This record gives sequence, structure tokens and C-alpha cells, in this order.
Amino acid sequence: MSFSKHLKSYLLASAAVALAACEQPLDFDMRGAFGSGLNTAEAARTATAKRPDADDRGVISYPNYQVVIARRGDTVADLAARVGTDREALARYNGLQVDDNLRAGEVVALPRRVAEPSPQTGSPTTGPIQPPGVDITALAGGAIDRAGDQRVETTTLDAVKQPEKPKVTRGLEPKRHKVVRGETVYTISRLYGVSVRSLAEWNGLGSDFKIREGQYLLIPVPETPAPKRATPAPATEQPGQGSPTPTPPSAARPLPAERTQPVAETTPATTESAQAQPRTPSGGQFAYPVQGRIIREYSNGKNDGIDFTAAPGSAVTAAEAGTVVSVTKSTENVQFVVIKHSNSLATVYVNVDKVAVKNGDTVRRGQKIAAMPDGSPPYVQFQVAKGTTQVDPMPYLQ
Repeated sequence: MSFSKHLKSYLLASAAVALAACEQPLDFDMRGAFGSGLNTAEAARTATAKRPDADDRGVISYPNYQVVIARRGDTVADLAARVGTDREALARYNGLQVDDNLRAGEVVALPRRVAEPSPQTGSPTTGPIQPPGVDITALAGGAIDRAGDQRVETTTLDAVKQPEKPKVTRGLEPKRHKVVRGETVYTISRLYGVSVRSLAEWNGLGSDFKIREGQYLLIPVPETPAPKRATPAPATEQPGQGSPTPTPPSAARPLPAERTQPVAETTPATTESAQAQPRTPSGGQFAYPVQGRIIREYSNGKNDGIDFTAAPGSAVTAAEAGTVVSVTKSTENVQFVVIKHSNSLATVYVNVDKVAVKNGDTVRRGQKIAAMPDGSPPYVQFQVAKGTTQVDPMPYLQ
């Protein structure tokens, strides 16, 4: 979309003031002014999370890349010296010159990884920001070891000092967008469905929202509220309950006897347990735990299992016969169940509701162990652990 020089200057000058003063989303491409249903106001209504805090060097680390946040008065050379990377490579990677001045809060992408954030660099946690989820490696492994072959036993152990596990920060990894010639902050915000304000705040843009060719922008991630939990329905009374039942007129005189032919007794074609029995692909070692569809597949380091969706309240069933070795909640209040199977295998059912089993229970393949929770969308994550290592569940389902 091309703008005249006067109109473009007007928009750039007024946008910052309007953003600060107005709580309603703005239609930056002015389509709404011409009666079109297509406008960018929806992008401004998308709730986004706050950009994570950097360590003392300014480094924010994700599994697939790192960025550094500039301070007031920084040049590219200053930034490179502070994080310990090559200044020429840093400048070239971001479409800058070594002596270019940077804005306070500006995001600069690192061409190669530097030392991870840690308490030594002023970070309360260690390592890159990890994706949200439940780390069941230690939980599943410990539960299997404690369960034994037949039953679960609880033993009081002598206090043994264990090495402290590094603390990690959890959050979504933003997409990175490399600016090409002709793009503006408005076109990029429309492309990803985020507000201009969020895009500017995440990337430390100036009041003119100016961006340059070759610049890397972090796309703000949506807020991720905790999954909704199903709440029991309030007790209701049947119609007429609590009031006397009127005597029908026919009760005063008996009705004549009727001759009826016996009806052949019918048996329901299916039962609840049969309906809950999941269909398993040919040759699968494990059955599908949910009669639904897959909305997210396993990805090493990014998604610890397979996410299934189905109607809230649908049955979540055991993928194979085994022993329940853990029914608990994570620190994020996400409920999950761990079942031990043969061959040092365990299955984990994350984000379940209305758990119907307890520690030590023996379950059969296809037995209902929990229910699908509410959510947008509702989902349950199915994980598989071999020993103490999480593995891709799909080969076990096929």
C-alpha cells in the first residue's frame, strides 16, 4: 500500500499519540473508514504476553536462537563486547554498522550462541527459556523405580544431599521476522495478527515505528492462561419434585385388562465400556488414549508428547495394561497420571480432569482413567517414557 509523503508523515506522527491515549484498537490501514469489513483492528485486540526479562548482559535465550537488549548509549561494538561475540558479525547479521548507535531496549539478534543466562550473569534461572509443559522424566522414572513389579510401596529414606537441579524459565518461543524492503511495522503487525503497540514494545521501536531492512523482529506471543478446569454442574431438581402428585381421574375406576404380546428382549449393540474402547492402528503397541484427533505432534525439545482434542468430558483411557504409579499435579497445577507397563515403558496423560484411578491401581487396556477437561481447545497430552527418557509416542501407536 503506497502513501503520499504528507499522509505518511501524518500517520507516523499521530500514531504514537493515538496509541498512548486510546484504549480501543486502531485501524491503521484505514479500511474501517471506508465501510469495509476487512480491517486490522482485530490485531490490536490480540492479548500478548510481556517480553521476558533479560540477564545483566541483556541476553534473552531460547532453544533456537538468542537476542540481546541494548542499553542507552550502546553501539553495536559495545553490545558485542558485553556479550562476547564478534562485532563485525553482529553488525552484518542485523543490517547495521559497527559504530551505529542503538536505542535503549532495542532487540539485536545474535548470529551465534553465547554463554547461557545463569545466576552468574544475573539471571534467576539457568539456560534458555523452555516451552510450557510438564517435565515427567524424573517423575516417571522415579515412579517406575518405586513401583516395583507388582505394587507401590512407600519407604522412608535417609536424607541424602542431591545436586540442586538448575531452575528454568518456561514460556513460548516467539517467531522471528527478518524485515525485507518495503515492509512497515503496520504490514508486519497485520501479517502476524498482533498489535503495533505490542510489536513496538517487544522490539524497543522508537515513537516513529521505524524499522530497517535486515532487522530481526520478535513477534509477541499470546498470553497463555492456565487450562480451564471442569466444574461440577449445580444440583437441579426434576420438574414437580417436592410437590404432591395429583390423582388422575382414571384412578377411581380400574382400567380393563389389556392383551399384549411379549416383545422380544433386545440387547444394546454397544455398552459404555465398548464405546470407550479406543481403536488402535494395526500393529500398535499402545491404543489411542482419546477418541479424538491430533492437534499437535511430538517435537523433541519443543513438545513432549502428542496433543489430542475431543469434547470436554470425553473418556481418557489407558493405552495399555499396567499399574498406576503416580496421580499428581505439576507446579503449574496441571493434573497428570503415570502408568507403568512392561519393558520399562510408561505412559503419561497430561492435563486430565476427573481422574478415576489412584496410585497402585492395576488398569487394563482401554479402561477409563480420567476425562477430557474444558479448554480452548480442550486437549490432553499423551507422553511415553522408556526408562527415564521421553520418546516419540507415535511409533508405539502405529
